[in-house]
Amino acid sequence: MPESSSTIVRNRKRRPRLDKILAEAVDRAREAAEEAGEGVGAHLEAVAEDDRVVTHYFETTLAGYRGWCWSVVTTRAPRSRNVTVSEVALLPGSDALQAPEWVPWLHRLDEGEVGVGEILPTSDEDARLMPAYQLSDDFAVEDIAFELGVGRERVMNRDGRIDTAQRWYEGDHGPYSPVAEAAPRDARCGTCGFFLPLAGSMRLAFGACANMYSKEDGKVVSADHGCGAHSQVGEFVDTSPRGVFQSETVFNDAESEEL
Repeated sequence: MPESSSTIVRNRKRRPRLDKILAEAVDRAREAAEEAGEGVGAHLEAVAEDDRVVTHYFETTLAGYRGWCWSVVTTRAPRSRNVTVSEVALLPGSDALQAPEWVPWLHRLDEGEVGVGEILPTSDEDARLMPAYQLSDDFAVEDIAFELGVGRERVMNRDGRIDTAQRWYEGDHGPYSPVAEAAPRDARCGTCGFFLPLAGSMRLAFGACANMYSKEDGKVVSADHGCGAHSQVGEFVDTSPRGVFQSETVFNDAESEEL
């Protein structure tokens, strides 16, 4: 038979009644709060937590703790009028000013943030790396390991290389950077004589710039990146005196001394 409505009501957990003795122990609760800390203000309310358990809340006047309150938990034994303080704490309210959620230092680092003399240890669980004794699925890595009979302890896995390639491609040395967009349309790094392709699976997409006069010298650039220092730039734009804008000669005599 289905349960009657009266049975369902009886099975519901009843709300605790506010204990009169504990609710009236405001002075005892305030005393406990003042022993725990400073800035105990006006009494806000008394809340029944359980049978013979009542929490008193006091406003706090501490600077910088807007919306916080002192919480004092009181209780008593059955048939006893002696009020006992169980716990005192400074708690945030719904509109309290709180510090932002703590973020582990590893997740707070930005690209290129490690500076001169700084150390950045790599976690053993770094998702970009894997043990070198596993197949790296990068032929260049496998060839070197086979020839030497040894290998690095850890190498980048496929996911790590994909993330790296995406970051490089969308960064300052990819095809959409201001330098590349300002360069002649056909002056791409992949066709430049100063372009040194990387090894392995990155070879087709990236290389290092070796042109000492380029702003990108010594940096990894995408094959479709570009700049005005391309080895054959004269094939893409008119570099003759007539084709290149020349400013008028300017003399700076600010440091001249009349003799």
